[in-house]
Amino acid sequence: MPIKGVLFDFSGTLFRIESVRSWLAAALAERGVSVDEAAFERYARELEAAGALPGGPAPQRVPEDLARFWATRDESVDLHRAAYTGLARQVALPDPGLYDALYERHRTPEAWCPYPDAAEVLGALAATGVRIGVVSNIGWDLRPVFRAHGLDAFVDAYVLSFEHGIQKPDAQLFHSACTLIGQHPTDVVMVGDDRHADAGAAAVGCEVRFVEHAPLAERPHGLLELGLVPGVA
Repeated sequence: MPIKGVLFDFSGTLFRIESVRSWLAAALAERGVSVDEAAFERYARELEAAGALPGGPAPQRVPEDLARFWATRDESVDLHRAAYTGLARQVALPDPGLYDALYERHRTPEAWCPYPDAAEVLGALAATGVRIGVVSNIGWDLRPVFRAHGLDAFVDAYVLSFEHGIQKPDAQLFHSACTLIGQHPTDVVMVGDDRHADAGAAAVGCEVRFVEHAPLAERPHGLLELGLVPGVA
């Protein structure tokens, strides 16, 4: 049976967040803070270990006082900010304003880059009449990222966890997405990188296909290789 709809995850599937070093450098520049090379490298290592960059490496340890925020971080704007700024505050940065600056930086289009084959796959699907949705566990509005990178025109619907107050793998998110793109779940493929969260689509009848959560250079054709569009691989 031909595919009539495709749902995509955001981070690690269609887009990749910048590196921790790039993220930190941008926030330092925004705040007008200068640090020497040794301090910069130390802050970057500690922020990475803390898991403070959304979409970046996971925390090596979630402090007990942040556990309740972390578990439900994608269910609201406030929980998401509390979880990630809380993780960043585990690192003693030289300016207290940097914690909010880091959080704001990750929400900008400049902090994200589409995977090399994202535009080709989305464009080919749209050209053949396949309906496209984005289903993301996230605590902020990612639509400006898609617009800035020229991919918004391909997307028919966005289902974002913080707007619904629930997180993947909750089947309700995938059911809502299928409804919004006007397709029965059995005619829809969910594409993601998280084998727990994105696998929740199977509960409503979607086929699920996975890509690796890898750096851009290491996954130039991951979406193309899924065979979503006949003749495009």
